Amino acid sequence: MLSLVPTPIGNISDISLRSLETLSTANVILCEDTRVTKKLIHLLKERHNLTAIEPQFFSLHSHNEAEFVSKLTPEFFNQNVVYVSDAGMPGISDPGQMLVRYCIDQGIAYDVLPGANAVLTAFVASGFVETKMLFFGFLPHKGNDRSAALQEALFNGYTTILYEAPTRLEKLLGEIAIATPIRQVFLAKELTKRYQRFYRGTASELIAQMDKEIRGEWVVVIEASEGKSASLSEQDILALDIPKKAASKLIAKITGENPKECYTRLMKS
Repeated sequence: MLSLVPTPIGNISDISLRSLETLSTANVILCEDTRVTKKLIHLLKERHNLTAIEPQFFSLHSHNEAEFVSKLTPEFFNQNVVYVSDAGMPGISDPGQMLVRYCIDQGIAYDVLPGANAVLTAFVASGFVETKMLFFGFLPHKGNDRSAALQEALFNGYTTILYEAPTRLEKLLGEIAIATPIRQVFLAKELTKRYQRFYRGTASELIAQMDKEIRGEWVVVIEASEGKSASLSEQDILALDIPKKAASKLIAKITGENPKECYTRLMKS
């Protein structure tokens, strides 16, 4: 059997009783970084008197997930197999979904334990009353792909949640300030940790509040755009001040049209 077990995103006290029980009976623990997970298991043993069998540890991360899963056999799951990411819920901007899909395809029993999750924690803390939300994870780092993804994140009609690295947070806020200067943005820094901080305001106001050196892990929650449609129309996208190549990718993502054919069509119009 496979169990996906969420781990604390900061405060180790957030571990659940079910997670402790499942980890204590694991024969195999799959994890992003074996060093991180072994340290967590050691701390849990000390704090909760966790008595566990000695499991085998295997590294399973975003760079080797597809190859790892391709080599699995159903017999591997005749034992108690647990997957944990370094922090938070497996499958949310972390590996895990391929394992679940493998179990579904092979008729293998699996379970997903509820627990700590930065997306929902930040969403609730934001205070935005539009309860429909979209999670975008990390945006592309640069280029037209980033422009198109950002426009989709900003103008979809829902409260939108992003993850962002500290090295790119100021850049993101600057882009939001240009694209939608009056929109409210909520920032959550280092959730559940000692230096947890919340910030809220327009992107320009938040830039002024940020320290010169922005450290830590950030979740960005963006107030819903006006209108509650799930997507923009092609006319809405073409009205935006973005390159046609970026517009074509955004239109293709919404409509299912081939991006190259969409770009060719836009260039002829």
